[in-house]
Amino acid sequence: MNMANKSVVTEFVLLGLSNSWELRIFFFIVFSLFYVATMVSNGIILVVVISDSHLHSAMYFLLSNLSIIDMSLASFATPKMIIDYLTDHKTISFGGCISQIFFLHLFTGTEIILLMAMSFDRYIAICKPLRYASIISTQVCVAFVLSSWIVGVMHSMSQVIFALTLPFCGPNQIDSFFCDLPVVFQLACVDTYVLGLFMISTSGIIALSCFILLFNSYVIVLVTIKHHSSRGSSKALSTCTAHFIVVFMFFGPCIFIYMWPQNSFVIEKILSVFYTIFTPILNPVIYTLRNQEVNSA
Repeated sequence: MNMANKSVVTEFVLLGLSNSWELRIFFFIVFSLFYVATMVSNGIILVVVISDSHLHSAMYFLLSNLSIIDMSLASFATPKMIIDYLTDHKTISFGGCISQIFFLHLFTGTEIILLMAMSFDRYIAICKPLRYASIISTQVCVAFVLSSWIVGVMHSMSQVIFALTLPFCGPNQIDSFFCDLPVVFQLACVDTYVLGLFMISTSGIIALSCFILLFNSYVIVLVTIKHHSSRGSSKALSTCTAHFIVVFMFFGPCIFIYMWPQNSFVIEKILSVFYTIFTPILNPVIYTLRNQEVNSA
């Protein structure tokens, strides 16, 4: 019985998004362009923020860290997925699969906390502008970033430890383009109902709670802006609305996948594309490249 409980699967087969050669070529071109655009745009933001002294403020410090996370989130699985479109044998080792689970939850967990820190920064800047300098100091921003990475590491370690305890003794085909717990745990040789409850409690509820907090903070900010009719308020309203759209596009797929971990694989693959490929390119466009100060720099 002890031997039967040990994993015997040494590699997994990634089925990807499609078996059609024409669609694979299409996805190869599109995702390659998106990946290059993501790395270049976020890289430019990092260089500009570091090199321009006018951008050495709390907001841009947080934005530059968001760019680092976006480049990391875009790189943990996308390059392999792009290469896999050119081959018929798409496999990943057991260790490689566990590594993808670790880095996915590390970067998404870190980004969730960082987005909350950024919303707090905007809340203080708009709702308590006279106290902004005293509240959002350099030390506070560094603490925000360190806390986001610590939470990300703790969350990802819990997911990896959980994955390593699962027995894999049979099917090894993953109907996705990368490894994540909602699709991997369904291959385990145990009752997946209990595993689904674990997924909901450790990822789904956390993501939903953070989204509710973010939603409330943006509602307060938008209500505050609405009471002002100046040109600056209109710009702030446009910026905060755009920020919330990005937050919704990031949290929406995460909440749907982890709150209902036994969804259709097709739906999960489509939603996974959003927060691993589309969101990392949207963040620099929405958060930074539309910013006049960054464009001037």
